[in-house]
Amino acid sequence: MIELSIANGIAEIVLNYPDKLNSLNEDALAQLDKAYDDAAAAASRGEVRALLLRGEGRAFCAGRDISGVTPETDDAQAYLGGLVEPLLKKMAAFPAPTFAAAHGACLGVGLGLLLATDVVYVADNAKFGSPFAKLGATLDSGGHWYFTERLGMHRTLDLIYTADLISGAEAVEQGMFSRAMPADSLLPVTREIVQRVALGATSAFNASKELVAHIRDQRLGLWASMAEENTEQARLCKTDDYAEGFRAFQEKRAPVFKG
Repeated sequence: MIELSIANGIAEIVLNYPDKLNSLNEDALAQLDKAYDDAAAAASRGEVRALLLRGEGRAFCAGRDISGVTPETDDAQAYLGGLVEPLLKKMAAFPAPTFAAAHGACLGVGLGLLLATDVVYVADNAKFGSPFAKLGATLDSGGHWYFTERLGMHRTLDLIYTADLISGAEAVEQGMFSRAMPADSLLPVTREIVQRVALGATSAFNASKELVAHIRDQRLGLWASMAEENTEQARLCKTDDYAEGFRAFQEKRAPVFKG
């Protein structure tokens, strides 16, 4: 099942299929899609200012649940293009900062969930790669783009051809994710950071989130990026949070942001 809880400005979404390493079938994807819709609605009401995605059990998400798939009748396009891709786009557009705490297997769709999340912290022993060579299938959910972008062509194809996996520590060293840490520290450290971010200026964070996406997707250069920054700063300077941030600095106190 997919669980959503909201408290203290934080939405926490949990993949809770531990007996299947949180692999996701069509029903689970529909539940996850609804959880993000519900969390986004709460964000629009000012009830959510940060989101955390995590998995129960030994893994974050081992990918698609293929236990009931019949290869001869499988419609991979319907699953990936009809369900996974729209969900990942929805996750990426979530109207507040998003975080993921990833441990164990993070493969296929599980990797895609991480690629659609703003900040990813991983356990040292997390596992990433492309095990699909053993299935006669190929890497999906944006994996080709991300691996090539971060690891280069040769390392990407090495991982695809061999089905070898890399650890969370190696993934962070190679620029794939933000931070790696011991597995027993992952969730408490991530929660502490998410709590801190939930007290921040959400509107300003969302402006940066959108700008970073433009730099990535539109390959903005320095001056085009600077022009977008200037436009966003001009917009933000008319907000209550901007005024509060400057007042707090001048009054030598902690800001209390509301947006």
